[in-house]
Amino acid sequence: MTNLKLHLSKFLSFLLLSLNLCGYEPLMMANELIPVGVVLDLKSPVGRVAERYMSMALSDFYVLNHNYSTRLSLHTKDSENDVIAATSAALDLMKKEEVQAIIGPQNSTHARFVIELGRKAQVPIISFSATSPSLSPSQNKFFLRTAQDDSAQVKCIADIVKAFGWPEITLIYEDTEYGNSVIPHLMEALQVIDTQVLSRCVIPPSFESTEIIKELNKLKERHIRIFLVHMTASLGSKLFALAKNAEMMSEGYAWMVTDGSSLLDPMSSKVMDSMQGVLGIRPYLPPSKQLKDFERKWKRNLTSIQAKIRSTTSLNLFGLWAYDTIWALAMAVEKAGMHSSFFKQNVSGCKADLAALDIFENGTRLRNTIVNTKFEGLSGNFGLVNGQLEPSTFEVFNVIGNTEINIGYWTPQRGFFKDLKDTSEKAYKLKPLIWPGQTIHQPPLSLKIGVPVKNGFEEFVKVKWISSTNDTINVSGFSIDVFNAVLDALPFPLSPKFIPYANKQRQSNGTYDQLVYEIKTKKYDAVIGDITIIANRSTYVDFTLPYTESGVQMVVSVKHDERKSLWIFLKPLSLNLWLTTGVAFIFTGLVIWVLEHRVNTEFRGPPEQQIGLIFWFSFSTLAFAHREKVVNNWSRFVLVIWIFLVLILTQSYTASLTSILTVQRLQPTFVDVKEIKKNGYFVGYQKNSFVKELLKEQLDIHESMLKPYESSEEYHEALSKGTHNGGVAAIFDEIPYLKIFLANYASQYTTVGPLYETDGFGFVFPQGSPFVPHMSRAILNVTQNRSKIQAIESKYFSSQLTCEDQNTGISPDSHSLGVDSFRGLFLIARIASTVSLLVCVSKLFYSYWSVLSDENPADSCWSKLVKMAKHFDQKDLSSHTFRGEESRVHVVASPEVSEPSLGIDDIQNHSRNSIEGPDDVVIHDDNGSLSSSSRHGDASMQDVPNSS
Repeated sequence: MTNLKLHLSKFLSFLLLSLNLCGYEPLMMANELIPVGVVLDLKSPVGRVAERYMSMALSDFYVLNHNYSTRLSLHTKDSENDVIAATSAALDLMKKEEVQAIIGPQNSTHARFVIELGRKAQVPIISFSATSPSLSPSQNKFFLRTAQDDSAQVKCIADIVKAFGWPEITLIYEDTEYGNSVIPHLMEALQVIDTQVLSRCVIPPSFESTEIIKELNKLKERHIRIFLVHMTASLGSKLFALAKNAEMMSEGYAWMVTDGSSLLDPMSSKVMDSMQGVLGIRPYLPPSKQLKDFERKWKRNLTSIQAKIRSTTSLNLFGLWAYDTIWALAMAVEKAGMHSSFFKQNVSGCKADLAALDIFENGTRLRNTIVNTKFEGLSGNFGLVNGQLEPSTFEVFNVIGNTEINIGYWTPQRGFFKDLKDTSEKAYKLKPLIWPGQTIHQPPLSLKIGVPVKNGFEEFVKVKWISSTNDTINVSGFSIDVFNAVLDALPFPLSPKFIPYANKQRQSNGTYDQLVYEIKTKKYDAVIGDITIIANRSTYVDFTLPYTESGVQMVVSVKHDERKSLWIFLKPLSLNLWLTTGVAFIFTGLVIWVLEHRVNTEFRGPPEQQIGLIFWFSFSTLAFAHREKVVNNWSRFVLVIWIFLVLILTQSYTASLTSILTVQRLQPTFVDVKEIKKNGYFVGYQKNSFVKELLKEQLDIHESMLKPYESSEEYHEALSKGTHNGGVAAIFDEIPYLKIFLANYASQYTTVGPLYETDGFGFVFPQGSPFVPHMSRAILNVTQNRSKIQAIESKYFSSQLTCEDQNTGISPDSHSLGVDSFRGLFLIARIASTVSLLVCVSKLFYSYWSVLSDENPADSCWSKLVKMAKHFDQKDLSSHTFRGEESRVHVVASPEVSEPSLGIDDIQNHSRNSIEGPDDVVIHDDNGSLSSSSRHGDASMQDVPNSS
């Protein structure tokens, strides 16, 4: 057959040449006819429209390009919407017609098999409607897609979802190659914006109406309100008609469609009527003179063919892509210089075998020429990138009436914008639109929210039934008001439905742990109330950020007023500070005595007097009542620092005692839970609270010693009775509840002991819920707005006191000053005293140790130390305090000048008048050293007999 065609082609060429030489104009006979196969589903609206668009494209192209030497010859086959039929049609076109390219098939599933045939025969397979991302031109060089890949739209869809702030969405798509292939791309794009795919509804094209209705009712029963539909228009039109009958196209619902469902197929007015309020996207068709001319021609010719194709007068994008495909192929055939006999016969003799397909020798050249072809087509700029049409601008529309109203444009580079010509325009949100149900308000997300039912602490949550026969409730409280404020701060509307966690008697149906667990069983979508964030609950639910302060603490009764205590004067200083101060007094007195003993007569005398002086001198500095003079500079140095320390101590003692006597002190009956456990006292907690487990596990209190209570009044009654009268010794509860309790009974109870950390109250959602990050951000906005949160607090806690106001007197010694407060002062005083003492002792050793060693070399060190100690007890005549006085005493008392008749009393009086100072007397002792006597009569008279 191939040889026959070759001979026939040569004969025709020779005949045309002869006619031309004879003066005949060949007209169409001079053109090379290039066979091209077309595989379409001619029973579908898209197939029929595409066939007509391609016929018009062929006619329009060669009218404008009549000088082309090649002509496309289209051989159309019907795929009958069947994979085998489509594959058989393509195989027949390749073998019998020896087509050099195949346009189609129309369906992505059909195209997968035909693409393999094209790869085998090296025949380009060009599809304008197989948009599945799983069909990749990069994986098969002979597959070209003159349409946009479905994955090109997922970023636009994600941006729309983000613009409306939807935290979750439900996907409805058809169970085909077209429907399934784009879902992974959608899931990934939605995950990037933290939007959760709540569920996926997969509908096969073979589903009857009853089966589709059943699936829609399942979604309706689950209160799902936001849907994204990805279907072909034929199945999508059936879905929306059934959704309207199921009352799911009414107010409260939101529907968005991808470009495959967005009226790319021609739809009737009845289908449009069932899609009122639907939001959709589609590739943007830029207006052009060529497109307008084509539209006029299409409408003019439509009357004769409308009955056949049953189409609307509106343009169809798939048809336009088919039109541009014919133009691109016609240009490429001419440019590549194609001929009708470029097939090389396969060596296999079995024509029924797929492996026996003839190879198209110039298939690669034709494919490359098509890829490099660029022109301005009806659908916009035609140019293939990586074997497929490059994604361009998307148009966002809203179905209103029988038309689609444009509400914005989107490109990957600019995001949303409203003016295509203004390239400097900043991104903006979409224009207002009409939602299903003819409303301008965005449909809110509906949540079933569980709330606790409690008999006490209703400031946080209060559930009130409107009537005894009606289940209608009114929910109020601090937690509810905070939740409502958070809803106002969300970027999307949320419609909560509060459901009380109660039994038939309208009492609490269980503990808070059981209530929270109901989220895992999917009874509730969330739980709102005074729910504490703790670790074991977070294993099966997610919490938002807390909206209250956290912690568990113990509250106990207070004792009588300590101002009536007999030993109240000891309270300002702790026992350790009293002892430290006493030791410092004795040590400082001893240091001053050592420094002054050898140079100051006021620090000399009998041992008992010297010991008394040591205690007297340092303690007298408390009231600055000491009268002894110090003459040693080192003593003065020590005394200056010591007096400063004494001044600080006395001032601090005075301030602390004043505070104790003037400020009311609430002393707790117990300060440590260990004391309560040791004595086996009862402990109270709030009923149904997690605090019970905290007391059992962390504090190791036996369950038999725990008593549950529900309200502040019950707390008061139990604490006032005491553990021996049917009450408790202490109550453990969270800080927010204790604030309420202490505000009502502030003068009778106080918080004591450590604060057991918790994370405060939070809202509860299922694990992985997309609402958690949105709610947490909204909670921060509310709690950091001080005016807003204070307005809510004042509504329920207007008379409350903070727990810090109640914590005065947490410990009996909490107001006593300790050693740590004065550690630095004591350290400085000790260093000064020690240094002065070491200097004094060093000088003494330096002055006399060598003398003693020279006088008695045989003496031991111990003997020398004894003599040194005796020498220390003697006066230091080299001191300036004795040198001047000694000379004057010698002048008065020498035998050459003194009167013999003078007695001892006269000598004393004379000496007293001859020395500086009114009270000092300097006399000689038997060692020839000077002795100083002050107004201490006993001390001075002891030295008199030795001075004859």
